[in-house]
Amino acid sequence: MRRLWLIFAQVTTVALAIVFVVSTLKPAWLQKGQGAIAPTIVLGGSGAASGGPAGAALSPAEASSSSRSGYSQAAKRAAPTVVSIVASKAPARGSEMDERWHRFHFGQRGPGGRKDPSGERAQTGLGSGVIVSAQGYLLTNSHVVEGASDIEVLLTDGRQAKATLVGTDPETDIAVLKIELEHLPVIQFGHAETLQVGDVVLAIGNPFNVGQTVTSGIVSALGRDQLGINTFENFIQTDAAINPGNSGGALVDVDGNLVGINTAIYSRSGGSLGIGFAIPISTAAQVMESLMREGQVARGWIGVQTRELTPEFIEAFKVPVKEGVLISGVLANAPAAKAGVKPGDVITQIGNTAVHTPAQLLLAVSAVPPKTATTVTLLRGEKELAIELTVAQRPKPKQ
Repeated sequence: MRRLWLIFAQVTTVALAIVFVVSTLKPAWLQKGQGAIAPTIVLGGSGAASGGPAGAALSPAEASSSSRSGYSQAAKRAAPTVVSIVASKAPARGSEMDERWHRFHFGQRGPGGRKDPSGERAQTGLGSGVIVSAQGYLLTNSHVVEGASDIEVLLTDGRQAKATLVGTDPETDIAVLKIELEHLPVIQFGHAETLQVGDVVLAIGNPFNVGQTVTSGIVSALGRDQLGINTFENFIQTDAAINPGNSGGALVDVDGNLVGINTAIYSRSGGSLGIGFAIPISTAAQVMESLMREGQVARGWIGVQTRELTPEFIEAFKVPVKEGVLISGVLANAPAAKAGVKPGDVITQIGNTAVHTPAQLLLAVSAVPPKTATTVTLLRGEKELAIELTVAQRPKPKQ
């Protein structure tokens, strides 16, 4: 009896070992003759597979998609709203503007260009835009459509339409277009003011006219100004590749929401070097609303010329403050001149807004509605003055 028990124990042990080895190395052998059960992938703790009824299994394509990063979904949301813009301009023989257009818009002339009535090849500028309204309104850069006599918009679904120019604001490089098409995809606005350095962003546009392209990067810096690109600057800097033809395209966050309008790059070669700039959507939206409502952007103006308040000037003239904006000139009959502002004054405040640089002064004054009274706080020598003046409409920039 003892011998039989030992044999039984040995056989059982060997059988269990064989089952263990087979289940580890060849589990399919144990499922022959039985219906193999596909695993169910449950997302979000809901107890149901994504996109199907409870207990339903994901297809291989869905399972693969569920494991990807969120960037593909952001691109999928935003890409249909980004369009290509072809802006045509009749040639101006031998003119300087002709060459500026050719370089700035990365356009092409020759066999690919359209002919104007004189028989000359028209210049074409290539850029991008973003559909921001189901009524057909688009945001793009002012320089993309500057001087254009014909603007054509191409959607990713193959449709195309002629666009009308609602208005432009060269001082922020924003333009608003309108097309007449139905069932338009519309991008959702994000919150540029909540962006932080290091946040992932995607740039979408039509670089070098190769077709719609998505590039990724991070926010490299915020509030970039004094670049000499626009009059009013508050750029988002990114290393997402922005190339010629991306101008006017979308900068989106990881949810596919619009946070900026791509507008410029720093480059010696014309290609991306990882330093691109976008206009925050908060700025672009304000400009768009003004252009749609009034056809222009109403900004305040007082008519002064400014300089940085340097340590040398502070030392030489014994100025009792270290922060402010030096007035180097006052335009005749401008609001500042009428109110008594003089060269040599140091402006420290516009209304309740402190100003430390010429750029801050420009922004503070432009934020005051024209024909509105405000107080300018300044230093004249060691004496502080508060001067009341009525802000005027900022003159349009010379073309």
